[in-house]
Amino acid sequence: MAKGPDAFRTISEAADELNVPQHVLRFWETKFSFIRPMKRAGGRRFYRPQDIQVLRGVRGLLHDQGYTIKGVQKLHKDQGLKRLLDAASGGISAPAANHGLDVGANRLSEEGRERLQGALDDLEAAKARLDRLLNR
Repeated sequence: MAKGPDAFRTISEAADELNVPQHVLRFWETKFSFIRPMKRAGGRRFYRPQDIQVLRGVRGLLHDQGYTIKGVQKLHKDQGLKRLLDAASGGISAPAANHGLDVGANRLSEEGRERLQGALDDLEAAKARLDRLLNR
């Protein structure tokens, strides 16, 4: 029997719903002060539907959008919980540092492409050197 949309979730149910391990949810509680599930006797956690939405936003920002923990903390500090809830529904995209990225078309400018190719060439050269060192 499935729970209704307004039912509280245990940590294992929340973790399954968000597709993250339980220890990640516990870790996020230590990093994000706005994640506060209800705790019953013995410390057992129960997540309200709005807690799940906030967690879904945090997960999307961290895992899908490439935000760092500090980035999510700053986003919450600057723009509040509503912004995290927007992320849960897909309303936030990754912050774009304007390094030759055409955000509208999501394409690199020629200068950006050249810089990216140069960085890739440097990385491939470094990998080749490491491979030579490890094979000796």
